[in-house]
Amino acid sequence: MEPGLSFAARLGLWTKNMSDIAKDKAARLLKKRGSISSVSSHEVKAKEILGKNKDSMSTVSYMDEPGHDIPRLAVQLENTYQLGPAKRFPVVTVNNILKDVLTSYLQQEKYEAELCRQMTKTISEVIKARVKDLMIPRYKIIVIVHIGQLSEQSMQIGSRCVWDPASDTLSSYAFKNTSLFALANVYAVYFE
Repeated sequence: MEPGLSFAARLGLWTKNMSDIAKDKAARLLKKRGSISSVSSHEVKAKEILGKNKDSMSTVSYMDEPGHDIPRLAVQLENTYQLGPAKRFPVVTVNNILKDVLTSYLQQEKYEAELCRQMTKTISEVIKARVKDLMIPRYKIIVIVHIGQLSEQSMQIGSRCVWDPASDTLSSYAFKNTSLFALANVYAVYFE
């Protein structure tokens, strides 16, 4: 380092040297693991000699090169260019599922914080499994369950989503017993 440089300039030089060391180390690791640089080897050697490296170095795994016979997974869905669902999401059926699951799991339960925390996870997984059993193609399913103590309080639960109202939808059901309340929401987002 030069003695007449300011602290900021010295820090900048030190950071540049450290990033060059990190890049060299990453390049050596990639070579060891069987990846090769997208630049030719004589360019890499020239850069090592001159001490100049580009800001980034792309790599290609040797398995992606032609001649390596590694089986690839078959593509399950090809582009259909279908912009809307062939079958609408069955909101009424999902509402019945929500009512059935919440009633069966929470009808006789008393509010206990730890039990309700675990119960929200269980109920949301059961609801998601039952909705997926309907085999509605190309919909992503999001399930959110809220359980709280019922003790003469007021609560407002809101959600905001960016979606296409022509194909995306939601189902919701609220449940109450003498000790607790529960709200289950199922968001169905069409996957193009």
